[in-house]
Parts: sequence; C-alpha cells; structure tokens
Amino acid sequence: MKNFLLSMFGAAAAVAQTYQPATANLKAREWFQDSKFGLFIHWGVYSTLGKGEWVMNNDKMSIAEYEKLPANFNPAEFNPAEWVALAKAAGMKYITITSKHHDGFAMWRTKQSKWNIVDRTPYRKDPLKLLAEECHRQGIKLFFYYSQLDWRHPDYFPLGHTGLASGRASRGNWDKYLDYMDNQLRELLTGYGEIDGIWFDGMWDKPDADWRLAKTYSLIHTLQPAALIGSNHHLKPFEGEDFQMFEKDLPGGRTAEFNARSEIGTLPLETCETINGAWGFNSSDQRFKTPADLIRYLVKAAGNNANFLLNVGPMPDGKIQPEFIERLHAMGEWLRKNGESIYGTRGGPVTPRPWGVTTHKAGRIYVHILDWSDELLALPKLADVRAATLLADGSTVEISQVDGGTLLRLPAGRDPIDTVVVLTTGEQK
Repeated sequence: MKNFLLSMFGAAAAVAQTYQPATANLKAREWFQDSKFGLFIHWGVYSTLGKGEWVMNNDKMSIAEYEKLPANFNPAEFNPAEWVALAKAAGMKYITITSKHHDGFAMWRTKQSKWNIVDRTPYRKDPLKLLAEECHRQGIKLFFYYSQLDWRHPDYFPLGHTGLASGRASRGNWDKYLDYMDNQLRELLTGYGEIDGIWFDGMWDKPDADWRLAKTYSLIHTLQPAALIGSNHHLKPFEGEDFQMFEKDLPGGRTAEFNARSEIGTLPLETCETINGAWGFNSSDQRFKTPADLIRYLVKAAGNNANFLLNVGPMPDGKIQPEFIERLHAMGEWLRKNGESIYGTRGGPVTPRPWGVTTHKAGRIYVHILDWSDELLALPKLADVRAATLLADGSTVEISQVDGGTLLRLPAGRDPIDTVVVLTTGEQK
C-alpha cells in the first residue's frame, strides 16, 4: 500500500476512450454496493520477514538480498476452505487478495517470469488457484489486487519514487513492461474461472507515466465483462473504472495524507482499513483495533455509501493470526443481528454527523446512533415517517415532527456499539 503523498497524475495518465459498461458490469456494480463488506488479504513472500509488505523498500533491500526470501516461504498450513469460511462467518461477501505486490512476486504460476510462488518456493502450489476454486465452491466473489508498480522488473523504467535501493539497472523498455503486466492480467482473467474485479495499486509511483490504461482496461472488460476495475490512485476515477476506493479513509475524509487530493466521483465506493497498523504480516504490530472500533467503521462506511474492505495479513505458514480471527467472528455476530441495516442499503437521507450515520433501503431508514448520550436526538425534517422502532427488539421509539425537524426520544438503555432506530416510511419496496 502507498504510505505517503505523491503528486497528481499528468495528462499522460488520462484514458482516451469512451467506456460503455456491459449490462453484466452494471449488475455487478449493484451487487457490489449491496454487499457492503469484504475481506482484503495482503500475502506474499515478504510475510517471511514479518515486517510488512513494504520491507524491501523500507529496509533498502537489493534484489539479490530479496531473492533469498522465497526459499524460506512454505505456507504448508494454508487452507483455502478455512479462509473462505472465515470470511463468510464474518459476514463478508467478497475477497480481494494480492496477486502481485510492489516486490513483483507473483502468487500464482505466471508464465511471464520464474519470480513466482510455484517456481521459486518449496510450496510449489498455486494458492490463487486453490482460493479461486474454494470461493466458487462456497459462493464468495473474488477480486485480484495487482500492483502496477514493480521494484524488481528490469523494464520498469524510468524508475519511480520508491524501491530505489533495489539495484535495478538504469535502462529498460517501458512498453515491454506494460506488455508483461497485461500478459499477467490475461493469465489471471482466463485461468481462474469467474473473477469479479481487479484492484489496482501503484500508479502513484510514476504519476507522469503513460500507463496505457485504455488498453489494459479494455483487455479486462473484454475477457470478463462483469469484472469491476478500481485503482488506488487517490484521484477521481478515470474512464474505464467501475468503482472508487479510499485507503484508510472514509470517502472524502482526507485524514490520510495521500488522500489530500481525493474527490468523490459517481461510481460505487469502497474504503479499506487494517485490523492492526499493517497490511502485510507484521509480527511486532500489536495495535489491534477493537471489535467495536471495526464495527463502527463498517457502519460509518455504509452511512457514507461505501463498502468496507477489511484487511488481514496471513502469516508465512498460511495461517491467519488469532487476533484477526477473533475480531472477524465478532463482526459476523454483530451483522447476524443488525445486518439488515447494512446489507442492501445506501447512504441515508441524513448525511453523516458526529453522533452517527443513516442508511436506507426501500421503506426503511436506519438511524445508527454511535456517540450520543442525550435522551432527545434532533434530525432534519423527514417526510412520511410512519413509525420508529429499535432494530434490536422492535420496541417503539417515540417520534415527533417539530418545526424544521424530526425528533427522536431515545431509550435509556443504549447499545454500547450502535443503537439502531428503524424509521418505517411509505416508500414502496
């Protein structure tokens, strides 16, 4: 993931095409917005060092040093059925996994390079193939994260802003690298069954480069018309993209430095965040967010009309650490009781407030009260509200229309995480 601000893309990054999404793509966008919750997985050869996915750059490792890692990467405990079952138990509807991160190491048996998990590790299996088969078996959608940045490839030239200690030669053929990238994407989109999206990252490393997006995006949409394309470039979406993501930030929040120029476009939205402070496995990072923190973030994401993509960084043996499992199960338990206020909703008629957010679907507005201790809560005027009840037990909540607003009289006992009031309206379902 990107961890600092870089400049805006130049004109060379623009996509010269007129994209007309297929009917299957439009249906997939609607499904995406309905699903609301996904599992992000950052996993690669960097996991062996337990210092996160940026270790090659952060520790100024040369290619020669880094190429020693695969010999020690043997995820014999990887169980795709357990991973997918965990996502489902958490209430997640899709998985996005790193196929290639910035180190260029492919987590599948690519024919474009021997720098991959099958050819270079004792494991000698294709975990993406195993995971894809299990996702299809258990009914979970699958997205592939793909880094356009590459700290190892000799044709990634001119060099960008990162990975400068790798020892790459000061020469290369940029078009040849883009061909390599497209060929790898072709493999991922033709060898793993139905793939539901490509999650790009890394364009920010070379903001003025011609990334040939029109060609790449057309390739993806031709091979799998329903697949959704998103890119973590921290700008408004380019032509050909199908959803917009925000890294470690709610849409438009701009609390993370690299989101300073982010603007909300018109596409479906997603926000991604970590359980501790790291994306890839970091053995010393104990900054675990509480289950309540993560549930509230999910609620705020839904109230901001966005999905929540929550990350885990599996250990090098293929296991997911127990602190992550515990929190995912807690979120699943909450969603089993409160999921109707999240799944299938859009951002509600009351924009996000310091006290909480609203979500809505036909005939219902859900008022998520996250931080409010007073008895009365004033909302903007809401027309045609027929009744107000607590989602938890169906008990009546007193509601009154006053000059300029709608007033809720809240019960004394509140849910410490999220008190959800359901407003029934006359809108047809």
